[in-house]
Amino acid sequence: SLLMVRILPAAALIAAVALVPAAAMAETLTLERLFASPSLSGPTPRSLKLSPDGRLATVLRNRPDDAERFDLWAIDTKSGKARMLVDSRKIGTGAALSEAEKMQRERLRIGGSKGIVAYDWAPDGQRLLVPLDGDLYLADLIGRVTRLTDSPETELDGTVSRSGRYVSYVGDGNLHVIDVAAGGREHDRTLTSDGGGAINWGVAEFVANEELDRRRGHWWAPDDSLIAVARVDERNVEISSRAAIGAEGTTVVEQRYPRAGTPNAAVELWLIKPDGHGRVKADLGTDADIYLARVDWLPNASGLLVQRLNRAQTRLDMLRIDAKTGAATLLFSETAKTWVNVHDNLGVLSDGSLIWSSERDGYSHLYHYKDGAFTQLTHGAWAVERLVGFDQKAGRLFFTGFADGTLEQHLYALDYRHPGRPRRLTAPGTWNDAVMDDKAGRVLITTTRPDQPRQVWLADAAGKRLAWIEENAVAGAHPLARYVADLIAPTYGTIKAADGVTNLDYAMLKPAGWKPGAKAPAFVFVYGGPHAHTVKRDFFDLKMQYLAQRGWVVFMLDNRGMGDRGKAFEDPIYRAMGGPEVADQLKGLDWLKLQPFVDPKRVAVMGWSYGGYMTLKLLEAAPGAFAAGVAVAPVTRWELYDTAYTERYLGNPMTDKAPYDQASALGNATKITDPLMLIHGMADDNVLFENSTALMAKLQDASVPFETMVYPGKTHSISGQATSLHLWRTIEAFLDRRVKKAN
Repeated sequence: SLLMVRILPAAALIAAVALVPAAAMAETLTLERLFASPSLSGPTPRSLKLSPDGRLATVLRNRPDDAERFDLWAIDTKSGKARMLVDSRKIGTGAALSEAEKMQRERLRIGGSKGIVAYDWAPDGQRLLVPLDGDLYLADLIGRVTRLTDSPETELDGTVSRSGRYVSYVGDGNLHVIDVAAGGREHDRTLTSDGGGAINWGVAEFVANEELDRRRGHWWAPDDSLIAVARVDERNVEISSRAAIGAEGTTVVEQRYPRAGTPNAAVELWLIKPDGHGRVKADLGTDADIYLARVDWLPNASGLLVQRLNRAQTRLDMLRIDAKTGAATLLFSETAKTWVNVHDNLGVLSDGSLIWSSERDGYSHLYHYKDGAFTQLTHGAWAVERLVGFDQKAGRLFFTGFADGTLEQHLYALDYRHPGRPRRLTAPGTWNDAVMDDKAGRVLITTTRPDQPRQVWLADAAGKRLAWIEENAVAGAHPLARYVADLIAPTYGTIKAADGVTNLDYAMLKPAGWKPGAKAPAFVFVYGGPHAHTVKRDFFDLKMQYLAQRGWVVFMLDNRGMGDRGKAFEDPIYRAMGGPEVADQLKGLDWLKLQPFVDPKRVAVMGWSYGGYMTLKLLEAAPGAFAAGVAVAPVTRWELYDTAYTERYLGNPMTDKAPYDQASALGNATKITDPLMLIHGMADDNVLFENSTALMAKLQDASVPFETMVYPGKTHSISGQATSLHLWRTIEAFLDRRVKKAN
């Protein structure tokens, strides 16, 4: 989706000035230091998980000498002692990644990462499955590593069965199962035979992976008796001949890419025994043009809960699939006049009832579904974000959400048998994420706040800290310690949206050294797209700090259409992209120009992906309002973007093209009169480079001047330390020349 490529404020967090003694060691940020190792943010662990029994916490930790290379670490949750479990340099082969794995990494926005980028605990808690350089490895708890596969092909989506006996993966489009207990890779069985080319078993198709956040395509039953396997047939999906233009040549990639209005992959769900026999097809209904949104096994392995989403995404059906026959029973449906938001907030209780989140009252709230009826568990004009865990013995569930305001995400606990007001378990003024063990007795919490860098800690079910996993205190030799005294505290507030009623959150940095009466140039960083949430109390990306230290006012505004504030806040963009969100950002611009410290003639705007699209639409809607704009990897024609994302908001262009014409950034492109810098990766497989070439041609044909920078071989994220440095040097030079130093 477009959401995940925005510059996340959490990507580079800062520490409080109070944590570092006032000293002459304070230094000013430089772009060169921002993109060097070690990371100024300190350790930035990924993929935080607890072992099934809660005894170990595991993370992917980047190296001090190479911020882009990750190794697997384990931390004892009692003693707090940490040790490297798997060293990526010792077991890695350095083999080139396949195109399929590159695309999967791009879906996860980790295309620039090296080493170990994913892993999974075996459900027995004794081993971990580690994919590396296209092969699969099993690591035990003392760091011994066994290689499971050794082939020139890439093994995708490795999964450990519930007992730990089997490891499954996808190779050459077919599902394989390794009987680890019988002797490892010598017992590798291929369960399917017609995979390859346009047919793939056991993986998530492009739009499921990119737009529905379904990362897997096969699921083991709790007793290892069956595997639920998706069969993806892309023969009717359009082939996009994408030119991946590199520094030393061009590779033409024949990519199955379902543009809006064109056929999707046909997806079936099958139940197969580990030996490949006893196949049963699940009944997903007579309409084949649907999305397989989620698949979850019932705890007793008697069946599955399958979420079926219609193509228009206005109806989500919860089906119970019988494991023996494949027969389907409709339990309930979620419907919307606009679109239904897909989520992972499903818990199955021992009596067969469900914990489920729904937006049926206008906000995402938790419900208890039992005997065909819903009981609402949380209430109010705020949204639940994610169900983290539940303890059936205590009758408690845990979730993250926004009961304390949209600037702060907290972990809450609730007695679902006697629901009242949720109890907040994390400190006010912070932003938190959490993962729990299977019994909801221990929780890993990631916390940030404007005066503290990202920390990871282990807590009990009451929220009491038991041990630090990553304290990340900014002191002594911490990379940020010498810069922290010069970092600028953000201010937060609200302004009215273009509708005159809705409150919009903003965040702002005033420039360093500002004196009363002086007027500074302003930098508006915009994303603006669905499901995004950029204004929050976890501070700005350090690149925004860098700009503020060089005299810029930095401003961010969350407009209508963005996430975490209920359907009434999201829905105005339905079939109207490029309308309400642009109007709201222009209201923010009007407010910003009235501030006594802002030079109204020197305001720049920049955005990436949907933000790049917003930059173009803002320049088109209000020529002369901005001094310049920077559009990175922008969508310019929504017909070029994929089905699931685009049709969710704009409908199907085959039945109604008007919303697409209105939303296009090409129709009014020649109205752009302000200086424009256009930037794109030339191997982008998400927002295809064609989006920018279409804009270039439109502007050139009308003799509209613009500047451009393209990156050979780079994808949507334009990643890499050296490349990122070049990118931001280019952006800063453009802004200085066109805005900061302009008369």
